[in-house]
Formats: sequence, structure tokens, C-alpha cells
Amino acid sequence: MKIMQDFEGKVAIVTGAASGIGAAVAQELATRGAKVVVADFDGAHAKAFAESLGTQARSFQLDVADPEAVRAMVDFAVAEFGALHLAVNNAGIGGPSAPVADITLEDWHRVIDVDLNSVFYCLKYQIPAIIAAGGGSIVNMASILGAVGWGGSATYVTAKHALIGLTKNAAIDYADKGVRVNAVGPGFIHTPAIAANMTEEAIAGLASKHLLNRLGTPEEVAALTSFLLSDKASFMTGTYYPVDGGYLAR
Repeated sequence: MKIMQDFEGKVAIVTGAASGIGAAVAQELATRGAKVVVADFDGAHAKAFAESLGTQARSFQLDVADPEAVRAMVDFAVAEFGALHLAVNNAGIGGPSAPVADITLEDWHRVIDVDLNSVFYCLKYQIPAIIAAGGGSIVNMASILGAVGWGGSATYVTAKHALIGLTKNAAIDYADKGVRVNAVGPGFIHTPAIAANMTEEAIAGLASKHLLNRLGTPEEVAALTSFLLSDKASFMTGTYYPVDGGYLAR
């Protein structure tokens, strides 16, 4: 079956793209014709993965919590490929588990910096570049925990709730400039990080919280993300779209 090249001529940035959801998104976009900047804190893995995607991909190493590094990432994409049309702001961390009053100031600031402030930095520098290219689409990676709470995860939950608000406001501010901005809310996804850090029993417990009684796959999140980036979603902006196996239905 021939895959539609519906991103032919488009340039995309995907953060946190060396593995997991980010890698699946970058793979999907590249397969469908986009030129992709694979951006990640892990420069070696980003480089290897970008090389596996072929000549239409480049890697960029950065800490997304550094606004100057984010600006350099956008400048790199435009310098390498001539424009920027699409962006997926996916990089994030979970942080240690603790009740609210026991969260250290260091942990609070680090998670907020990586999971929320970084998305503001990305939007700040991506949006002007996308406008200059004639418009495009951005997806911010939220979570089901952008809609509900989870004990011991106040920093992450706060960041993801705020991320949805930021997404809505960016959509409002730039709709008349041809920039669509949406958020995707994955449920628990079977990523390498989960596989490496959780027992099979714990994974089964997480799976049972979803109506479909399993974890999602990175490819399932990538399918929704790429749809929202595409012209097929041209009337969709400012909204949060869960891909959660029915988690939020309970």
C-alpha cells in the first residue's frame, strides 16, 4: 500500500524525539514526506535516530528548559530546511513522586521548567517562523493528567493542566495568522521508559485503568498527532484531544 506523502514540502520540529512518542511522531512525519528536526536532550540517540530516517532528517541536541537553546533549534530548522511549518512540543519529564508539601523546590522548578516553560519557549520562537512560512500547525503533548489528578504527581499534573490553557490561548492569539495549535493527551503509553522502570505487574495495573485494558502505543499517539498537523484537520484548533483507551470515560 502506498503511503500518502501529505507532508511533502513541509518542515517539522519534534522535541523529545529520540525515543518513545516523539520518535513515533518523527517517523510518521518523515515517512509521509516531511523534513524533520529530531530534537532531544540525548544528542547521541537523536543523531542515530535522525540518520535512520534518511536525508530528510537532522538531529539537534538541547535542553528545552533553556530558552536560548530553543531559539537556536528553530533557527537551525530554518537554516537547514528553509522554513518551519509544523512543530510537536513533546519533550517532558515526570519527576519524583511526593505529596504536595513534600515536593522539593528543586523538583518543582525542574518539572515546571521542562514540561511547561519549555513549551512557552517553543511557541515563542516557532510561531513567528511558522507565520513567516505562510502558516502551519503545532501540537503540544499534554497527558490525561492535564484533565485529572494523580496522587504524588502535583508538579506534572500542574504543568499539563497549564499546558492545555497555554495551547488554547496560543490558538486564540494566532488563528488569524494561519497557525493552528492543539494539544494531545495520551493515556499511559508503552514506551521504553515504562518498560525499563516498571514491573509487568505494575504495567498490568496501569493497563486495567483503561477501558481497553491495555497501554497505548507510541504509534497510536503519533497517528492522532499527525492528523492534527495535517490539512485534514484544518478546522481544528485550540482543543485538547485525549488518546487514552477510555481512561477519562470512567
